[in-house]
Amino acid sequence: MNYANLTTILRVLLIPLILGFYYSNTPQAHLLAAAVFAVASLTDWLDGYLARKLDQATELGAFLDPVADKLLVVVVSLVLLAAYPALLLPVSVIVVRELAISALREWTAARGKRVAVAFSGKLKATIQMIAIIALLLPEDGEPRLLWLLGAGLIYLSAVLALWSMAQYFHRARQSLREGGEG
Repeated sequence: MNYANLTTILRVLLIPLILGFYYSNTPQAHLLAAAVFAVASLTDWLDGYLARKLDQATELGAFLDPVADKLLVVVVSLVLLAAYPALLLPVSVIVVRELAISALREWTAARGKRVAVAFSGKLKATIQMIAIIALLLPEDGEPRLLWLLGAGLIYLSAVLALWSMAQYFHRARQSLREGGEG
């Protein structure tokens, strides 16, 4: 197990801590949940950096990284949906996109192909992480402006999720056609 993979595993292990803080009655609980989520989000960048910098890229890491990302985003998004039912549409889009991309990656991998991460996917992930942090922060919906910012950003990330999903499917189709499959 290398540092990059340990960083990825840390992202998954931080999920229960985020939930514990979010649902606790401790002072500044939501601030703590948002801070831990921010740290978990940064591990997504850090594991990739370590894998490249220390030449620690592995098949296990390539598998674990997107799984950890999806677990973090989906679990925390569902928690936010329970708190804010108005987020049903963007959270549904985000969850469906994550499942569809996972299925696409598995399908293309079974055919010996790999679909690279698109810039639109990275942009979506960045905006999504900022949105989730903003939505985790308010206690009982306050301050309202912060919640509105988070809600606006999560809707924007849902639009970007659809755009990036379309790009992934287009790239996969091209990759398979180049390889003689369709």
